[in-house]
Amino acid sequence: MSRGLEGTGGPRVDHRPTGTMRAVPPSSSSQAGRRSLWNERYRSEPSRYGDEANQFVLEVIGPLAAGRALDVACGQGRNAVWLARRGHRVTAIDLSDVAIAHARRLAAARGVDVDFSVADFLAWDPPAEGYDLVLLSYLQLPPGDRVMVHRRAVAALAPGGLLLLIAHHRDNIDHGLGGPQNHTVLYDEEMLAEDFAGLEVERNERVLRQVDRDGLKGEAIDVLFVGLLRGGD
Repeated sequence: MSRGLEGTGGPRVDHRPTGTMRAVPPSSSSQAGRRSLWNERYRSEPSRYGDEANQFVLEVIGPLAAGRALDVACGQGRNAVWLARRGHRVTAIDLSDVAIAHARRLAAARGVDVDFSVADFLAWDPPAEGYDLVLLSYLQLPPGDRVMVHRRAVAALAPGGLLLLIAHHRDNIDHGLGGPQNHTVLYDEEMLAEDFAGLEVERNERVLRQVDRDGLKGEAIDVLFVGLLRGGD
C-alpha cells in the first residue's frame, strides 16, 4: 500500500503531522504490519523508484502556479521534493519511517524544505480545505480503504484546488508490466469517477508508461485522474 528514522541533514522541525488522527478501521490490516512490510521493501531496494518526479506529475503539475500541496503516501519523496523546488509549500506523509528518512535526505540534498511526517494515511484526516493541490501517486488500496482515503483527499482540497491521482490500472495485471498482482487494489476509470463524483473531471483515462527496470522492458498501464474542486476565483 503506502510507500518515514529521523533523517540527517537539514533543519529540525516538529514532524508531527497537521491533521486529526483516528482509529484505523477494522477492515484494514495492522499499521505495524504494513509499516514493517514497506520498511523492509525500502531497505532492500533503496533506489527502486528513483529520485526524480513521476512523468505524469511533471506533465500535469508543471504548468500550475505554486500553492499549498499535500502528497499522500509520498514514499521516498521524489514528487514532494520536486513540488518544493517548483515553489509549492509541501506537506508529505508516509507510513514508512525508512522512506521518510530517505525523503528528508533528498530534500536536504536538493536544498528545499518539505514538511515530511511519518503517519498512517488510513488513520489521518488532513485539515479541511487546507490544500490547493492533493497528490495520490500509486497508493493502491482495497475498496473500503480506497473510498475512505479518496473522500478525505477531496475534503482536504480548498475551493479551486486540484486533485491528481496516478495509479496502476486494472488492465495492467493482464496486459502491462509490473505493479500489484492483485485485482482488488487496482483501479479503473469507473471507480475513480464514482470516488471523485464531487469534482469537475479534467482527465480520467488509461495511460501508458514505459518500464525498463529489473529485467522488465515494455509498457505499464496506469490510470490518470485530474479533478478540480469548483468554488475558487
